[in-house]
Amino acid sequence: MIPDRISDPALTIALALAAGMLAQAVARHLRVPGIVVLLGAGVLLGPDGAAVIRPETLGRTLPMVVGFSVAVILFEGGMNLSLSRLRREARSIRQLVTLGALVTAAGGAASARLILGWSWTISILFGTLVIVTGPTVVTPLLRRLKVEARVATLLEAEGVLTDAVGAVIAVAALEIVMRPPGESIVLGALALLARFGVGIGIGVVGGAIVVALLKIPGIVPEGLENVLTLSLAIATFQVSNSVQPESGIVAAVVAGAAVGNVPTVALKDLRDFKEQLTVLLIGVLFVLLAADVRIVEVRALGLAGVATAAVLMFVVRPLNVAVGTWGCGLSFREKTFLSWIAPRGIVAAAVASLFGETLTAAGRPGGRLLPAMVFLVIAATVLWAGLTGGFIGRVLGLRRKSNSGYAILGANGLARELAGVLKDAGNEVVLIDANPDACADAEKTGFRVLFGSGISEAVLQRAMPDTRAGCVALTANDEVNLLFARKCRKEFRTPRAWVTLRRGQVSVSAKMVADAGAKMLFGKPRSVDFWTLALERGDTASESWVRVSAEPLPLADLGPDRRESGSLFLPLALIRGGTVSLIDEDTVFQEGDVLRALILRERRDAAAERLAEVGWREMDLPARGASDFCAGDSPASRNP
Repeated sequence: MIPDRISDPALTIALALAAGMLAQAVARHLRVPGIVVLLGAGVLLGPDGAAVIRPETLGRTLPMVVGFSVAVILFEGGMNLSLSRLRREARSIRQLVTLGALVTAAGGAASARLILGWSWTISILFGTLVIVTGPTVVTPLLRRLKVEARVATLLEAEGVLTDAVGAVIAVAALEIVMRPPGESIVLGALALLARFGVGIGIGVVGGAIVVALLKIPGIVPEGLENVLTLSLAIATFQVSNSVQPESGIVAAVVAGAAVGNVPTVALKDLRDFKEQLTVLLIGVLFVLLAADVRIVEVRALGLAGVATAAVLMFVVRPLNVAVGTWGCGLSFREKTFLSWIAPRGIVAAAVASLFGETLTAAGRPGGRLLPAMVFLVIAATVLWAGLTGGFIGRVLGLRRKSNSGYAILGANGLARELAGVLKDAGNEVVLIDANPDACADAEKTGFRVLFGSGISEAVLQRAMPDTRAGCVALTANDEVNLLFARKCRKEFRTPRAWVTLRRGQVSVSAKMVADAGAKMLFGKPRSVDFWTLALERGDTASESWVRVSAEPLPLADLGPDRRESGSLFLPLALIRGGTVSLIDEDTVFQEGDVLRALILRERRDAAAERLAEVGWREMDLPARGASDFCAGDSPASRNP
């Protein structure tokens, strides 16, 4: 007999929360997909293991917890859908979530019928359940695999959108199955259309309300933006469900996409909050739903169950991709990778649990086997994608290039100037800033910009610091600069990082920068605000000077260390042998080097005199990109 304290639903929720977070922490240390450890934790702590987590004690509370959690997770997934990226791959995404979904549903149903011997009714329900892939699994997996942007965009968008599409189709199929025999299937089809229509409509309204509240200054008191958005997201989900049952999933995705694609002052904090909350909810849901599946039921599926999962992975998924990307211009390599990666996630598990309860309550067959088979598919697809995805990505040549380009924290005028020098040299550059105006200015000048906090996990993942040649922190906030560099070096293993320090500041020392594995940009503290303002006013000229002296020159000897001379010029970058390098405290100039510097127009004569005095000569040809300065080709630029 189960002790009363073990049957306590509060204890089940508390232990599931703790187990979910601990499992994800272990998964990160082991560098394996989090769902693998979460499923294992659910089984080990559930009724078939230690029996300390017992989902059945939650009763009707479990579907409510699952529903609200899925709403928040999909709202966050919608926020991460960039409409500009989706437009570039609109046809592929549209076909994958429509034609591809139909192929998966048909293939899954046929597999269950022919291999498992299930009735067509249960087989069709199974086919609709495995339509989804799932952003809760796909997105972390892609972060680890580091594949090219086009493939990643397709998989992420497919995961978010098919979660909504697949869940609604599956619920509509269940509704048709549960109808009395004499009722028309047309009624079920109309209910399906109604769910999409109501979900999209209420999602647009809910998202618009959130955006309006966040954009109008003073409406929402400071500090309440995140919890207000959370409450409205859940309300949007539940209102949609109340108007049309099971349409809330669509509403959550649509509302999230609306909020995520309209820049607001609170958006960066909102993304951070939703990211943390999503991690928590994913953990508790997977643990609870895994504990709710009995091992004996999974074993009862036998080799037929394994064969069904294999057919889904190696036959149905390639057919899905072939049909879903027909005529979209994808290469064979890209289609192969898309066919390889199709892990199922939390929505499949949640809807399967709902199906099991509904069928069992109605006395229909398949109430326990259906969730068990979906559990097996989730485990098989996640393990396969997680263990072999990196290998197949390398074989197909779809892994992102390593040691390529720079991520710059800051989109202010000085950051844009430095980014321009790097970009002219053929480097890919991405700027990160939480200031909407700075982001807009940077985009107008042709830079790729990420709006958000530079220390946010989600923003950093999009900046891809793990494949960059270096990361540069160039804001007027020394503490944020240091945190950015530290995260890039320690968590993403970026080879090099540079930190800008303000002149006269005392909060961050040179030792702290060195301890973070970074260098001090420009070699010593500088006034970022001063040079940014000078650039905005047009008070500076970007010039190139070549070193004509054979004597090596440390950066410290470039100019007298006096405050007034510090405003003569700012050394931006060094060009040596056709390669651009950033300037830091270890820089030593050699004969033939080209110095790119910002020079104050009103003090240009004094700056030129100082540079000539220490062995530099102004280059008198029009400015060119650093890639033009090949060996033996030293002329270049002055660009007023």
